[in-house]
Amino acid sequence: MPLFTSSLEKRFWLYSLLVLVAILFSLTFGRPLQKIFVNQNVQAVFFLLGMVLVGITILIYGLKAQTSKSELAIWFGLAAVYIMLIFRLGAPERSHLIEYSVLAIFIHKALLERINSKNKMLKTAVLAFTFTFIIGVLDETIQVFLPN
Repeated sequence: MPLFTSSLEKRFWLYSLLVLVAILFSLTFGRPLQKIFVNQNVQAVFFLLGMVLVGITILIYGLKAQTSKSELAIWFGLAAVYIMLIFRLGAPERSHLIEYSVLAIFIHKALLERINSKNKMLKTAVLAFTFTFIIGVLDETIQVFLPN
């Protein structure tokens, strides 16, 4: 039995993994990057850019756009997470919320592709939330063992 039901599902799980890698990457490289981007104005620019990209991601995803626009939303979301990785420098908890929102969208899309049924939308949303919550708890647990 194949692990993925379709190539689209496989891509959404890959996108989810890329977001998770960015989040975990920030645990070890956040402080060194913070020293590089210490200027508050620079951090504000990264934050605004990240917020705009996440807003576009959510807007496109929420409008149930055509597949090509959906792919565009995915790339905006990935870009936002990696930009937020740089922004994490001054306000990690706020950027966490934004990053996990994008992660939840990708997990939700992967689960929707797996289930491929309109009447199971609520169940899929609950599963996406649960997976994202578990990953967030794991992330916070790892931080307990890291300095600063």
